[in-house]
Amino acid sequence: MAINLQKGQRVNLDSSMQLALVGLGWDVNPYPGLPKFDLDASAFLLGANGKLITDNDFVFYNNLKNPSGSVIHHGDNTSGEGDGDDEVITIDFTKLPPEVEKIAITVSIYEEGTPQQNFGQVSNAFVRVAKVSNEFDLQGEDQLRFDLTEEFSIERAILVCEIYKYQGAWKFNAIGAGYQGGLQELVNIYQ
Repeated sequence: MAINLQKGQRVNLDSSMQLALVGLGWDVNPYPGLPKFDLDASAFLLGANGKLITDNDFVFYNNLKNPSGSVIHHGDNTSGEGDGDDEVITIDFTKLPPEVEKIAITVSIYEEGTPQQNFGQVSNAFVRVAKVSNEFDLQGEDQLRFDLTEEFSIERAILVCEIYKYQGAWKFNAIGAGYQGGLQELVNIYQ
């Protein structure tokens, strides 16, 4: 059974987990006259200084895996329709370069949308981490879940969580911090 986390909680990941699935889901509450939402999950692989190690360590819809192939984005869901995960990122801890100290997982509104679109129009957002047995298992055994219950009325991007290394072990930090500047603001922070 998965552990349900609250904002700010930190927990250890199962030390036997070699391959993790990070599933992100949400529902959009569209408003008449506004274009359809396209939300995008991203992963920033960061060094000890909190910055991207290389530009290719930014994994998103236009760069589906980092150079080592240890972090893979499994495709852009442009509608967010349906139940369960809307977008999935997998992490192979056995292939992760040793200089990676943290992986920041984010969700942002695709920039082609209108400025009126914000996370106040998104509900039931969550992240889950599952232990998977192989690269083709996109369901896995749930380990933890973090539901974003805070209302983000003006934000266009959210730092959902961080998976980080501490004393040789991987941990999960439930963050849920909003950013008005969208994905570009996050890129500016991590570059």
